[in-house]
Amino acid sequence: MKIKTATSLRGALIIGAATALCLSMGSSLVIAADRQPVVVELFTSQGCSSCPPADKLLGELSSRPNVISLSFNVDYWDYLGWRDTLGSKKHTKRQKQYAANRGTRQVYTPQMVINGHLDVVGSRRSKVIAAVNKEATASTRVPMKISETAGEIIINVADSPNTELAQKATIWVLVTSPKVSIPIERGENRGRKITYHNVVRQLVPAGMWDGKAIRITLPKDGLGMSGNRDCIVLLQKGNVGKIIGAARMSAQKS
Repeated sequence: MKIKTATSLRGALIIGAATALCLSMGSSLVIAADRQPVVVELFTSQGCSSCPPADKLLGELSSRPNVISLSFNVDYWDYLGWRDTLGSKKHTKRQKQYAANRGTRQVYTPQMVINGHLDVVGSRRSKVIAAVNKEATASTRVPMKISETAGEIIINVADSPNTELAQKATIWVLVTSPKVSIPIERGENRGRKITYHNVVRQLVPAGMWDGKAIRITLPKDGLGMSGNRDCIVLLQKGNVGKIIGAARMSAQKS
């Protein structure tokens, strides 16, 4: 596991037992079919030798119908000798916002954030599965739907099902590539070819929700929806807080 203080250019590099801890295979994933999907965000880096087990685990989670898994490649390890070809400052900013929510300035890889509020080392398989199972039985969330026309993406967010959820929340739209394999030529993962799943290509705030039903229409051209790409919509308390609603539209529809 790598840890970096968000305000430091050098940070602290800690490579420990995270990889070994992911070997526990005894846990299984159980999700009720009638519940909203659990959102799993992995903050990863091509320059992180502890990350490949977490990348692989995210691939396993991506096959679950009631899990929305997302790969956010960060850019703050680029100085170690390999520039992450999928890295983005937007992804790093998002991870730092999650860190601030926890009252810390430290960010690390591999980190999984479950439903916007549970923080788990991404290679610790048993802990990740336990967190996902916990969120799968979580309380009521806001119903959402995403659909499309020839040139538009249409997002529908329902009225709040209760007063607890009726508060300001950001509607985020994400465009993802289902699978991307990258050969790493330098750095800690030199000589490896790593496959990333549901790689985030676009991350755009589409509007605000205040507890009342809303419909948002966006042009596909502005989102980079061409080719084999999926579209995800998240509803997060405040800006980047707890996820209280989610929906997915796959490019490979029947």
